[in-house]
Amino acid sequence: MDSPALLIIDMVKDNFVEGRNLPITPLAREIIDPINRLSQFFRQHDWPVVFSTDAFHEEDFIFSGRMPPHSLAGTEGAEIVEDLERREQDYWLPKPRFSAFFKTGLETWLHQRKVTLCAVAGIATPFCVLSTALDAICHDFKAVLLEDCSTAFSRELHEQTLDIYRKNPLYPLFSIMPSLELITSLS
Repeated sequence: MDSPALLIIDMVKDNFVEGRNLPITPLAREIIDPINRLSQFFRQHDWPVVFSTDAFHEEDFIFSGRMPPHSLAGTEGAEIVEDLERREQDYWLPKPRFSAFFKTGLETWLHQRKVTLCAVAGIATPFCVLSTALDAICHDFKAVLLEDCSTAFSRELHEQTLDIYRKNPLYPLFSIMPSLELITSLS
């Protein structure tokens, strides 16, 4: 039986600021309840819940393109959005780039806890969520991208990304599924 961890990606305050009119904000609000339900299920089984959040620096390379600086390390905007239920035993892991595994030591932390499966949720599906799921496989974990606990800048982009990976050659090492199917498979 798999020993899972839930990785919640980039659910930071900067993505939920009223008045900024980010296209992802209303879609991100829709995944808060499913993430909270899944987090509660993981905690009931003493499985790790990890909040991995952007912690960029204003001079970072990634801001040399069209993306404006956001989620800067040490700012309130890089903190976990308050609507998510975070508990003392949860692990908060700021990350310098898209993947939660990039220069964070997450793989060691998970291996020390005998984790074999990473269930990945959060925003945005085609970037940080996907890169974290694929990096999980690169570090010898099975990965599940949770379709109802992640989203993108549009529903179409989210679904297009999921469709690319629904039938992939890495299955069952990498799969796409809704959170209730994951709960059933872990129960």
